[in-house]
Amino acid sequence: MLQRFPRALAPVILASAAALALSACASNRGKADTQYVARDVATLYNAGKYRLDRGQFQLAAALFDEVERQHPYSPWARRAQLMSAFSYYAARDYTKSIQSSQRFLSIHPGNRDAPYAYYLIALCYYEQISDVTRDQKITRQALDALGELIRRFPSTRYAADARLKIDLVNDHLAGKEMEVGRFYQRRHQWIAATLRFRKVIDSYQTTTHTPEALERLVESYLALGIREEAQRAAAVLGKNYPGSQWYERAYKLMREYPPQLAAQTPG
Repeated sequence: MLQRFPRALAPVILASAAALALSACASNRGKADTQYVARDVATLYNAGKYRLDRGQFQLAAALFDEVERQHPYSPWARRAQLMSAFSYYAARDYTKSIQSSQRFLSIHPGNRDAPYAYYLIALCYYEQISDVTRDQKITRQALDALGELIRRFPSTRYAADARLKIDLVNDHLAGKEMEVGRFYQRRHQWIAATLRFRKVIDSYQTTTHTPEALERLVESYLALGIREEAQRAAAVLGKNYPGSQWYERAYKLMREYPPQLAAQTPG
């Protein structure tokens, strides 16, 4: 599983309204805060901010949603949409965070806070990435969302972080291909294994899995009796990773399996 980055900070670009006096004894008012009562926009917004600052993320999100519901045409509604998206993200309610962010972007596509909305969407997918033994649909959604952010807003600080995360996502996807390739190797399904290792080299060649993928190709090609391809993979491995354990293994295999034995399965 990918190492998680620290959770995103609340959007610094969202200005807080002038603080209103709120009761210090708020522990038993959670339900009352979100019941429909017509309230002025400042009271609702600051009630949401109050809950957010105290880590009551779901309640904060509900209050920010109420700002939009009761005052849809107020400038506060735009801020509340993004604050709602962040609150859901902080509560790890990723589905609602994505929905809130997408709603913000559909209404305010050219807003200056749009990069942050795209960033939140990418984070929501990124933080749901599972280990390589599971389906990687979410991983690919994270990759797409991170790429969309970089494409639209390449010069923002959010794009800079997205580029780092893309490297880790690609490494994760390469790890999945390796896991499946090794599975096929253990069952002597050499052609299927070869396709997986080729995928790593062709699509994820800058990841940490490339040296092993090349060595596994040497094994698979030798098992298939295609010594020329095995030698080519070993040469690429030797040129780019000459001091690695994977090159040492490939070199040993090439010596142990001369042409007349190349069709036999490596031990």
